[in-house]
Amino acid sequence: MNTKFTIFYTDDDQDDLEFFREIVDIIDDNIEVITQTNGQQLMHALDNPPPNPYLIYLDLNMPGLNGLEILKRVRSSSSHNKLPVIIFSTSKDEITIERTRQLGASYYLPKTGIFENLKKSIEHTLKMDWAGFIPNKTNFVYNFS
Repeated sequence: MNTKFTIFYTDDDQDDLEFFREIVDIIDDNIEVITQTNGQQLMHALDNPPPNPYLIYLDLNMPGLNGLEILKRVRSSSSHNKLPVIIFSTSKDEITIERTRQLGASYYLPKTGIFENLKKSIEHTLKMDWAGFIPNKTNFVYNFS
């Protein structure tokens, strides 16, 4: 990737935020990662550009507005509803995963504690053609195999 672009990552876990930022820096130093620790901060950042994110990574399990509620708000906003939203969560519950797809998430990326797998999975999402990607039941969740 040669052009500089911004991604937002919202997660209440400070360690996850730092780990994510370090991995993205390794993958591509042309990407600026802006983090938020809750849904209110994300919505404020989206409603008060610049910057405008290219992608949003969103944790599900957060106090206050959880990831599902934030996803609903992003998708109901006329200015943000086309923005790719990647759910980035430890939850592997199939009902929750399907619910995120139905609510309009672009992709589901399970968190893993294995550095190389996490790096590969984040790299995969950064290289995807989001303009042409249509999520369905078979391509929605990243597969670590």
